[in-house]
Amino acid sequence: MTALRRVALVGGATTKFGVRAATWSELVQEAGTALFRAVPELSAKDVDSLFVGAAEPERFAFQSHVAPLAAELLGIQPRRVLQRTELACASGQSAIRSAYAAIASGLSDIAIAVGVEKMNIPSMAEANTSMACVMDRPWDGAHGATAPPFFAMVAQRHMLEYGTTEEQLAAVSEKNHRFANANPDAQFAEKTFSKEKLLRLPWVSPPLRLGDCSSMTDGAAAVLLVAEEFARRYTDTPAWIRGTGQYSNFHNLAQAGSLTDWVGLKIAAAEAFRSAGIGADSLDFAELHDCFSISEIVEYEALGFCPPGAGGAFVADGQADIGGKVVVNPRGGLLGCGHPLGATGIAQAVEVHCQFTHAVPAARQVPDPNWALVHNLSGSANVHSLMVYQRGGPP
Repeated sequence: MTALRRVALVGGATTKFGVRAATWSELVQEAGTALFRAVPELSAKDVDSLFVGAAEPERFAFQSHVAPLAAELLGIQPRRVLQRTELACASGQSAIRSAYAAIASGLSDIAIAVGVEKMNIPSMAEANTSMACVMDRPWDGAHGATAPPFFAMVAQRHMLEYGTTEEQLAAVSEKNHRFANANPDAQFAEKTFSKEKLLRLPWVSPPLRLGDCSSMTDGAAAVLLVAEEFARRYTDTPAWIRGTGQYSNFHNLAQAGSLTDWVGLKIAAAEAFRSAGIGADSLDFAELHDCFSISEIVEYEALGFCPPGAGGAFVADGQADIGGKVVVNPRGGLLGCGHPLGATGIAQAVEVHCQFTHAVPAARQVPDPNWALVHNLSGSANVHSLMVYQRGGPP
């Protein structure tokens, strides 16, 4: 068997996230323009492959067959691989994983992965109905088991089993919004949220309040991935992809099992750490999928940052903050940045490269980072996807 090639992420960029007047196509162009500016050595003719992460463009933007459209908008002509990846909230990371697999196997040399979602449309009732398509729609979706009620059940159960409090949920949101205040591309960059303010916000699905829930967001992000022999052409500090893992263990909620013990995440994480040759203790920071504040708490536990049931205390004690055990979501997370489905996983990867190159504001710069984890979940936390990155230095 031919050995796999090493793959590096050598640059990336995002658009401004938020409620945007820009169309789906304009968001792609914004992200592409930003990427080519961020990697000035990159020429359009260098790119042999394109991977487009997009969850629901058919419903939000009334556009299918989006991969060749995105290629045209980016000004590239893929000659080796062209595809779209769809995995709901993990669509963007799925694009990166597919690009990684293609390059590692020799099917591609230089690839762009772009993620985009246009979620704010004139009818928010239609937009929310579209989100129900992520679930088993005839069963779970039709009975109201969309994301907020599902994660509210997770929070209720975690509170019952472990004594987790609303104040601990608010600690997740306060931390991530504070980091977002130092991220000009974040949807809520200019809004401050103290724990006291968060605890006064309206309920969405008890015990989850407005500040515990990520937003419907428009945005796009793009990264450049290359085979090892091309990495130094574009950067002196590549982010090497060292490990990855993915697992799915149910779809219909009747098959979910425990709401607080995310077995799928544990299995996917074990594979990601095994393939990277490290453990959770080696991580300097992690970009976790905080679609709801409770999800970040359960993720601490499943990833081994703390024992089961201790996630609330872990964040309340500052262990997920700068100066703690592992910095979590220094970009601002989904709570602070917003969550344009297809763009989120790629924006998280952009943050990894920016942290490794010390290209972020001091208020959210992780001290001397060398190892990072990116995690996305999909649907009712039934699919988990992870990637492990290592910082590369000068040759």
